[in-house]
Amino acid sequence: MTARLAALGLTLIAFQACATTTASTSAPDRAVRTVARGRLDVVTETGRGAIPVSVSRDWDRPQPDVTRAIVLFHGLRGRDSLVDIAPDLARGDAGQASIVIAPQFVTEEDARVHQLPHAVLRWRFSAASGGAASVGPAAITSFEVIDALLARLADRARFPRLTRAVLAGHSAGAQLVQRYAVVGHGPSRAGSGLSIRYVVASPSTYLYLSEDRPAPAGGFQTFDRARCADFNHWKYGLEGAPRYVGARGDLERVYAEREVIYLLATAQGPDRFARGRAYMRYMSARHPSGLNHHLWEVPGVAHHTRQVFTSPCGLAALLDGATCAAR
Repeated sequence: MTARLAALGLTLIAFQACATTTASTSAPDRAVRTVARGRLDVVTETGRGAIPVSVSRDWDRPQPDVTRAIVLFHGLRGRDSLVDIAPDLARGDAGQASIVIAPQFVTEEDARVHQLPHAVLRWRFSAASGGAASVGPAAITSFEVIDALLARLADRARFPRLTRAVLAGHSAGAQLVQRYAVVGHGPSRAGSGLSIRYVVASPSTYLYLSEDRPAPAGGFQTFDRARCADFNHWKYGLEGAPRYVGARGDLERVYAEREVIYLLATAQGPDRFARGRAYMRYMSARHPSGLNHHLWEVPGVAHHTRQVFTSPCGLAALLDGATCAAR
């Protein structure tokens, strides 16, 4: 990266909380074209609801040949199902032994236009990307939806040979996956028999774990609150984190040990690209040893979900391939 682009990346990182807060509350909502027909029931202490979900196999019946689950999380503008990517993933033994699952976080507008039943969970526009609670029929967070998905996958009656789960999100979906990788409860509840990889593809923002932010001249510095008082508030920092997060404890150590791949599309412009590189530098500086995170650059691809996930690097991330050079 040139010095100018690095400085641009810092500027965008530093002000992401102030700028994005305004954008997320005023962004226009547009109903999705279709709503997935499948449903996953989610039951929590605050109530119950159903999340629309598309699945490449009949997961209501035992699937003894499935060894890998790939869960794809959509972005804001692409809330339609991603399960149609499944044929592209069915390559080699890993792809053929996989189940592809695409949950759909619908909005109030989606529910109104498609006349969805009251039991279907719905969120305010963009809220699910930060783990927020649904607005109806119960206050269930998008993190709890992922917990429920992992609990389903850990059911040995349905998936006796499943050992690998990949949680992959693009854009706003990547924001959700990255934050869940930091605070998610599901991995520990799913048991040691299920290893999890988190694929974070070109999010606009990241959850930072301290008050430090990348500096224009290199390195890191504590950010000036006078310039942006909310810079370290959730979902950009841990201040004011939602109830789901609970006691912070050793969140950062656990996150550093979790297997995370950051996918950055090279043709989408300098801002997200610079942010992703800066965040990898941040984690590497805080964890010079033992960091289980990797940054892969996807050449010749712009901000497009299908192109990212079906590129050689995307397929390698989803299917444990080795065709993309780690950086």
